[in-house]
Amino acid sequence: MQTRHPVLGCIADDFTGATDLANNLVRSGLRAVQTIGVPSDAAAPIDADVIVVALKSRTIPAAEAVEQSLVALRWLQSQGVAQIYFKYCSTFDSTPQGNIGPVTDALLDALHGPGNGFTIVCPAFPENQRTVFKGHLFVGDLLLSDSGMRQHPLTPMTDANLVRVMQSQTQRKVDLVPYGIVSQGATAIAARFAALQAQGVGVAVVDAINNADLMEIGKALAGMPLVTAGSGIAIGLPQNWSNRAEQAGIGADRLPQATGLCAVVSGSCSQTTNGQVLDFRQQGRPAFAVDPLAIAAGDDVVGHALAWARPLLPQGPVLIYATAESTAVQAVQAKLGVARAGELVEDALSRIAVGLVDLGVHQLVVAGGETSGAVVQALGVQRMAIGPQIDPGVPWTAVQSAQWPNKTLHLALKSGNFGTVDFFTKAFALLKATS
Repeated sequence: MQTRHPVLGCIADDFTGATDLANNLVRSGLRAVQTIGVPSDAAAPIDADVIVVALKSRTIPAAEAVEQSLVALRWLQSQGVAQIYFKYCSTFDSTPQGNIGPVTDALLDALHGPGNGFTIVCPAFPENQRTVFKGHLFVGDLLLSDSGMRQHPLTPMTDANLVRVMQSQTQRKVDLVPYGIVSQGATAIAARFAALQAQGVGVAVVDAINNADLMEIGKALAGMPLVTAGSGIAIGLPQNWSNRAEQAGIGADRLPQATGLCAVVSGSCSQTTNGQVLDFRQQGRPAFAVDPLAIAAGDDVVGHALAWARPLLPQGPVLIYATAESTAVQAVQAKLGVARAGELVEDALSRIAVGLVDLGVHQLVVAGGETSGAVVQALGVQRMAIGPQIDPGVPWTAVQSAQWPNKTLHLALKSGNFGTVDFFTKAFALLKATS
């Protein structure tokens, strides 16, 4: 197989978002490699069309997110990529202080000089019911501000107007590419980009309501040094390198055969993940609830969870979860504080994941962006090969870790808001069928 030179370099602000992005690129036939953090060896070339650098920067202080993103940019430039893609969540998770705006400004400054350059904002992902119309982000039929994201424990989103949200975070002027222009196709979209730049606009929110829109936007983005978006835009970009795509995507998502036991670790408290946990339990499958207050009290919750799982694992997948409804989460946060509650749960679930692998789990589903980041770091994962899609935005991956040099682990990192209600059981069935 011919060695590839990467053309697209991606910076993702969390680990599930990184695999979500890589998944859409692989579906179009591009070969993608995902790194966990910035590799230490800048000289080692990567044989792929796309490199996705997964950071854990969504909810850290904005200055730290900027610093980490710039380090990732410099490393990707050393790999010779032609275009940079800053990926954030399709629900535009952020705070009034950032981090999407400050990172976008820093990347544009680095690529074009202070205050210069132009890019887009487009978190649309229609396959997962995320659309942008008249500059407003919708989740299904609801405005973002009316969806469950309004009560998100870390990044509550109370404004669906992306122009307004982005303008509060960036030093550049923000404007809109409305749907009336998007519906006319790539030529009209590119003309709007040029007109906005002439007016001194640095960031353009772009409407999109279906995959056909993403394809036309993708054409208009050919050659743009920086793209910022959710993973949906990745559906339209690969056509700009059509000579690289594997025929019909065959081979781009092939993974080694899966072996070992199966388990799910869930830390997300989204409405979607709550439904998935409930579905798993209602099927009569074994599930163990992690209590943050018990962790804070000094109980050996990790040991209890692993002791519970050990005799059950040979019978099929088990679920260990800290997922809870928003009222229960708020009650815990009121007692422990938001930051401490999150840190305790992430630490416990990541240690449980390590213990499960020690018990023979080689197929692991992890639900929640922050949880996935903690688990991947605890497992010592450095690179991931992207495999078949389970549900839109969520693929299986194959990883190797220095901690288990003779094992190939299969991980599925699921954003809290993604997946059908039966995702946890469906994921293992798909991996078995495609291995």
